[in-house]
Amino acid sequence: MRMRPEKVGMNARKVYKHLFKKYGPQGWWPLCHSDRAKRVEESLFEIAVGAILTQSTAWRNVAVAIANLDKAKALTPKAIIKMPKARLCKLIKPAGYFNQKCKKLKIFAKWLMENCGGDVLSLRGAKRRSNPLEIRNKLLSIWGIGKETADSIILYALNKPIFVIDAYTRRLCAKFSIKFKEYDEYREFFEMSLRGAQRRSNPKRLSRGLLRPDGLAMTYQEYHALIVASGKDKHKYVL
Repeated sequence: MRMRPEKVGMNARKVYKHLFKKYGPQGWWPLCHSDRAKRVEESLFEIAVGAILTQSTAWRNVAVAIANLDKAKALTPKAIIKMPKARLCKLIKPAGYFNQKCKKLKIFAKWLMENCGGDVLSLRGAKRRSNPLEIRNKLLSIWGIGKETADSIILYALNKPIFVIDAYTRRLCAKFSIKFKEYDEYREFFEMSLRGAQRRSNPKRLSRGLLRPDGLAMTYQEYHALIVASGKDKHKYVL
């Protein structure tokens, strides 16, 4: 059951402003490589790889694993597919659950090659106008990719507006005595709150207010990153 934002005791827009004032701009997604000449498609694939590797582990562990892949020149779908399982497992071992994640990476890389020519941007479909939920359904059909992982890829790699929900988000909501049963109930709560704000906001004031002037996707990106920053502090500065 959907819960309208005005019916719960949490103002998502005010929380965003408070977190932004406390932590400042986060500038996510945190790419691990330092090669500015790296092609866009490689950076987007790195985001997808990071979204898979970060399942059930801290980002600092993922950063080490991605750095290993980068040094091995293995941050492309073709490289992941061709790499022997034992070698790939060794490279991503810092991210934990390496046998399972190795399988997930290989399945995702193969699917991406077969369905998108290895180009993450091709997930957006013809003329790049696909609805985020349509893209999500494609990703959810791949073994090893759940809603949080799919939404992270859609939001950060494709710049499509879909709000990512994680454990930090649920704990933040719990601070306001908000608890939903389903992942998508949390997602819809934030999306309804922020879309309403966009309709009412003056574009000239967005850069200092809730929303980014370049649209909902960047607002969702920043908000999710701020929630993670707050979560690492156990959300002690929220209330």
